[in-house]
Amino acid sequence: MSGIVATPVHFPHQHQDPRLSPSHPMSFHTINSAGRKRKAEDEEPSADDRMSTSPSPSLHQRSLPAQRVTKRLRPATTGRPLPLPRLLETLDADSLRSILQTICQRHPGLGSEIEHIAPRPSVSSAISVLKHYESTFQAAFPFGGSPTSDYAYNRVRPALTNLLEALADFTPHFLPPSEAQASQSLSFLDSATELIHRLPDWTTFQHRLHKQNAYEEISKAWTSVIQEAAKRAGGVHIQYGGWDQKLTKHNQQSGGKLQEAVDEMSKHLGWMGGQSTTQQQQQQQHGGRGDDLSSVRQELLSGTYGSNLPVRVGPW
Repeated sequence: MSGIVATPVHFPHQHQDPRLSPSHPMSFHTINSAGRKRKAEDEEPSADDRMSTSPSPSLHQRSLPAQRVTKRLRPATTGRPLPLPRLLETLDADSLRSILQTICQRHPGLGSEIEHIAPRPSVSSAISVLKHYESTFQAAFPFGGSPTSDYAYNRVRPALTNLLEALADFTPHFLPPSEAQASQSLSFLDSATELIHRLPDWTTFQHRLHKQNAYEEISKAWTSVIQEAAKRAGGVHIQYGGWDQKLTKHNQQSGGKLQEAVDEMSKHLGWMGGQSTTQQQQQQQHGGRGDDLSSVRQELLSGTYGSNLPVRVGPW
């Protein structure tokens, strides 16, 4: 009997239900329950933690892909050449003219295209160009000394050549059939002849040939225009425009170098039955009135009919 080991007897707790399933030791059950309780308490955030971890507006926006703002990538600013229209705006007339001449030399076919597109030069624009050459010519004269000497001629010779070449190019442009309006042709010739009058009379005979040749060419131009104008509209442009008087004045100022054109004017005015302004002045100075029909018609059109007749006073 003494060899039997007495095992301690555990009496159930007085409040424990004996019908429960067999339980494991109390210490293990108690530890696991306390651990689970602490773990649940640790995982549940406190009121302060909930306030501190509340999502900010930026986080809320980043969490919504639909409201995300994408920044457009802009290319870097780099240098570039000017567009052609802006480049042409910076060019003056001389630079633009030089560029066009270079292009036409490299591409001859473009010359006719430019001539077709460019507006037709007017009398005022052509005379403006000639006056520009004349101003350059006048500015080339040296200070002091005779303006007609050989020294002055050698100084201004390049500018004089440019002026005469420009005059020789513009004059045919305003002659028939290139120019259909006689008034335009006569207006250009009038201004061009004035320009020739202003050329110096050089001391050396050979130098004076430039001006003499210019007079010859302009006289032929006057003759050509008068002949063509006489064929159109009964020659009204030369008959009543006072061009005969202007031409006569040019001839006197040139020393008779435009006599060929003056004779052509008188011939056509006589053939049309009219009188030139010079003939009318001479006739009025002599106090005579033509008896022919053309003289009466001319006086009626000019408003001078009967101006030379004596006025009778008293009974008839």
